[in-house]
Amino acid sequence: MRPFYYLETGSKDPFYNLAFEEYVLTHKAEGDYLILWQNGNTIVVGQNQNTEEEINRPFVESHHINVVRRMTGGGAVYHDLGNLNYSFITDAGDVSRLSISRFTAPVIQALSELGLYAEASGRNDILVNGKKVSGTAQRLWKNRILHHGTLLFDSDPAMLSGALRVNGEKFQSKSVKSVASRVGNIRDYLPVDMDLAVFWAFLRGHLCDEVIDAKLTKEELTAVREIKTRKYDTWEWNYGNSPVFDVINRQRFDGGTLEVRLSIRNGRIADIAFFGDFLSRKCLVEIIAALKECPLRKTDVEKSISHFELEDYFGAISKDEIISLIFC
Repeated sequence: MRPFYYLETGSKDPFYNLAFEEYVLTHKAEGDYLILWQNGNTIVVGQNQNTEEEINRPFVESHHINVVRRMTGGGAVYHDLGNLNYSFITDAGDVSRLSISRFTAPVIQALSELGLYAEASGRNDILVNGKKVSGTAQRLWKNRILHHGTLLFDSDPAMLSGALRVNGEKFQSKSVKSVASRVGNIRDYLPVDMDLAVFWAFLRGHLCDEVIDAKLTKEELTAVREIKTRKYDTWEWNYGNSPVFDVINRQRFDGGTLEVRLSIRNGRIADIAFFGDFLSRKCLVEIIAALKECPLRKTDVEKSISHFELEDYFGAISKDEIISLIFC
């Protein structure tokens, strides 16, 4: 097996760290990469989410929590310095055979070697003793793939539950208790205690068979800062200004929550947007472009999206479910 090049961002700034990760994905066309990194207090929303609906704004502002959008799908997550993030960037291979387990397996194995009962669960979670300690997501870029995930090691549960709005479709109760009962910290289950620095060093040596320390050049780091300034620092990327829509339909499927917003003019789709925590691996811009100006008829809408590999855009949400939501 090829060794992984090991990178660290050298920063706790979420806007910089996501730019760093994006640069490696889009500019390092060869080789396998592992990045371990941390953000200061931050909410990271999925690419297809409506930011304002995911955050508890008064709590976020009073606690000076950063809010940033990532380039992968899935749901909103809270980061602090008790959380450790990992990123694998490598060749995608046969996209039709891609699976989350390809990348979660080494994480589960590493946790197991620490004496923890770890297992994959649901669409993209890793559990320890039945509690969620990790959520993951992916992004395809040409023939490359980014898979990244959180690892709740010793995060503050009060901050985690206070910063995020609880989705009533996921939890029967909107109370803080319902969140706390679902998630856990890895440190609480370790048979022998360790701090995060030791945990970090352990993962560096156990997520890959072999790692080679690497660094980005000064020129590459300048390019990272340019991505940060142009994209991740902007209100347009992190919040965005959605137009007024005539129709809003929302439903939770096995593959995640999907919301569609439509503006209809003269029987055609003048504008359309999709929101949700579904696990997309590609940006939806091509889907949206294909549907604009499409007649609002099932046959026409289905024809407009039939040539796309919809799993890349909507994860496990099927074409029939997308169509049914548009026309419900």
